[in-house]
Amino acid sequence: MTATAGQPLLTVDHLTMRFGGLVAIDDVSFVARPREITAIIGPNGAGKTTVFNCLTGFYKATEGMLTLCRGTRSYLLERMEGHDIASHAGIARTFQNIRLFANMSVLENLLVAQHRVLMAASVGTIAGMFGLPSYRHAERAAIDKARQWLDRVNLTHRADEDAGNLPYGDQRRLEIARAMCSGPALLCLDEPAAGLNPRETHQLNELITGIRDDFGIGILLIEHDMSVVMQISDHVVVLDYGRKISDGTPAEVRADPAVIRAYLGEEEDEGPQSQASAGA
Repeated sequence: MTATAGQPLLTVDHLTMRFGGLVAIDDVSFVARPREITAIIGPNGAGKTTVFNCLTGFYKATEGMLTLCRGTRSYLLERMEGHDIASHAGIARTFQNIRLFANMSVLENLLVAQHRVLMAASVGTIAGMFGLPSYRHAERAAIDKARQWLDRVNLTHRADEDAGNLPYGDQRRLEIARAMCSGPALLCLDEPAAGLNPRETHQLNELITGIRDDFGIGILLIEHDMSVVMQISDHVVVLDYGRKISDGTPAEVRADPAVIRAYLGEEEDEGPQSQASAGA
């Protein structure tokens, strides 16, 4: 289940994250909606990944509220442990650096993402140990789900290979498939296009927009490739030095002078001294 019609899926209210005297995130607020791709962009060091880490429980926010609405239930993420955020609130993520189980097969990586369902069906491993019907049914369902995602990311023919042997672009898509096997309400993608060639980037764009359209979930996207952001995002939030400087559609953000200054720098006005120098 996802948020009801018209209701934000995720609401970030006055998020602040301090590390000692360093303010990494400074009073940031925004919303993300179901069936939308919300991009969080900004120059290096703007605080984008810190936002993800707060949402997924890697960091405990210094201040602020992080609310995810899933069906009729609301989850206060800042009060939850990371494993509960994933399993109960339904937030899945990928990372800047690929974190697959390299020595497990491609198929096994997708089954690992469904361990909570399989453990529940095993009833403390008893059902699994004795091969009871309830566990066999859950195991078949998990394998079927994994194979559906392998088909979707064009990796069925490599299901039995070690994930670490896949080409880089295939590993990126496999990470997204693994996250989706957990059945999330919100998918957080941290620079999924990093290191991809143009063909792989096109495949990635189709995969991400297809997930949005076919599964109706919300997607949070951190990405430095502005062509990706502007092509597939419905909503863009811009951070700079930990503060939000813009929030709107891709077209609105692209034309925002504050965003242009943050990315390109601000030209110095010609004062009397510079004019005098020019005339010297």
